[in-house]
Amino acid sequence: MKKDEKITGREEKTEIERKNRQSRKSRRRFRSMRRLRKQELVIVELDEEEPEIGALPGSWEWQEMEEAGAAGIGMQKPGMSGTGTTDSGMAAADRHGAAANHSVNHTAEGKESGGRKIKSGRHKAALILVPAVLASVLLLGIYIGLSEYYKNGFSYGTWINGIYCTGKSVEEVNQELLGNCAYEGITVYDRQGTPYLIAAEDIGYAFDFRESLWDYLEEQDPYQWWRNLFSAKEKQLVPVISFDTEKVSAALEKIPDYADPRTEKDRGVEICKTENGYVLEDERKNVLNKQEAQTAVEIALSAFAPRIDLAESGCYGDLPYSEEMERKLEQWERLKEFQDCRIVYRFGEEEVPVDASVVCNWIATDENGSFLTDEQGRLLPEDSKIDEFVETLADEYDTLGSVRSFRTTKGETITVEGGTYGNKIDREAEKEYLKRAFRERAEEVREPVYLQKGWEEGKDDIGDTYIEVDMTEQMMYYYLDGRLEVETPIVTGNTGRRMGTPEGVNFVYGKARNRVLTGPGYASHVSFWMPVKGNIGIHDAAWRSEYGGEIYKTGGSHGCINTPYDAMSKLYDMAEVGTPVVMFYSGGQ
Repeated sequence: MKKDEKITGREEKTEIERKNRQSRKSRRRFRSMRRLRKQELVIVELDEEEPEIGALPGSWEWQEMEEAGAAGIGMQKPGMSGTGTTDSGMAAADRHGAAANHSVNHTAEGKESGGRKIKSGRHKAALILVPAVLASVLLLGIYIGLSEYYKNGFSYGTWINGIYCTGKSVEEVNQELLGNCAYEGITVYDRQGTPYLIAAEDIGYAFDFRESLWDYLEEQDPYQWWRNLFSAKEKQLVPVISFDTEKVSAALEKIPDYADPRTEKDRGVEICKTENGYVLEDERKNVLNKQEAQTAVEIALSAFAPRIDLAESGCYGDLPYSEEMERKLEQWERLKEFQDCRIVYRFGEEEVPVDASVVCNWIATDENGSFLTDEQGRLLPEDSKIDEFVETLADEYDTLGSVRSFRTTKGETITVEGGTYGNKIDREAEKEYLKRAFRERAEEVREPVYLQKGWEEGKDDIGDTYIEVDMTEQMMYYYLDGRLEVETPIVTGNTGRRMGTPEGVNFVYGKARNRVLTGPGYASHVSFWMPVKGNIGIHDAAWRSEYGGEIYKTGGSHGCINTPYDAMSKLYDMAEVGTPVVMFYSGGQ
């Protein structure tokens, strides 16, 4: 019995362990089914066929609970009897079975409505997905098509030199660019600023954009055309320019500096005397470098430049001097200093500068003609030559007793010589002044000292205020600042008795009232007296009743100018001492 009981207990223990393993296995299977359920829910939404009810998680749960109930060991604890355990397990199985039946019923009911929801979501997803796929295919086709299209032309949004080039070939763009280009040639300016035109057609000038267009086209990626949707590309291209360099050289021959055949050895330094004074002829300064000039012009042509200044471009330069040339340059510096005279003589509105053209003749020389210098090496002036200059100046501007050209009231231009009116320079005073001022390097405007000074300075010393006495017409006129104020007939000296009034340009040198004029056999009272030359003057003549005509030939005065009282009264009040008096016979006496 003990042995049988022992065997029975061992079998019972083995059975319990088997059931525990089965219970643990069931629990693991239940957890796996729950995970599969979650995954199936996701799969069902995308599956086109409705899943079977047996596949829903409710059936898995029921099956697990049924197996657990049949085993009867789902809640067994250690130490409990096998029977109690079996009853408890069955009871638990009954409870789980009831719950499972309720779950199956609930799941079956929900499955039908869930299936309808899944089917509705599937249709919505299809409505969204199909157009999206079609749009993607369409866009892809457009992208590929445009990429292929732009392989043979310029990319989208490409601008070159202001021309829209999208899709155009190199040849098409080249023709448009050439149509917008015009180049007539270049104007070349020499050092003096003289312009010389080199026409494009004269040098075989041509240009083409194809090379730069091909280079730019190769830079573009046709599959990257979409980038230009956000920013257009603007490109500036320069064409390939060609011209005949030999023809350029021939065209430059029009420029004297370029055509000058002298070489460096032919260019020297010389001091020359001209009418403007000594000048330096330096042939080694500002020499045009022909090679640099042509290079500069060719560079300008390549850049479509309309003009080029050779001096500004640095094409002129200086050549080195020899020792002999250096000595001549030193001598020139001394001459330049000597000639730098800044004295100006003024004669009324006229000016006479004492400049290099004058003082170049004042340099003292020895018997060999070499220039004399002082201890400091400065050139010395020769005083006698300064005296000669002053004499020449005075001869030109002294008007006293000179021959003058005069336009009469009648409109005739006559010549009047002699008289007491005019300017006379103090020659000795001016010689002393000029020697001193020149040595002191004076800089001033000089009005010369006069022994006699007229109404006006300069060669035209009569001016616009004067008295005109036409002894042929027996008329007298008075002009004040160019306006005629007095016009009256007169009687001049008796030409029949050789007492004719003398010609000449004189001046009023005094004025008096109520004078008695005396002479051989006469004494005459006058109210107004204006002497103009010695005892000859202008006055009234109460003893006369007629004036003008030819009275002067037989019944004229002793030489004075007899004037009607009223006209004489007016003239006396207006004319001042110093007023020029031009006296002449218009047709000769």
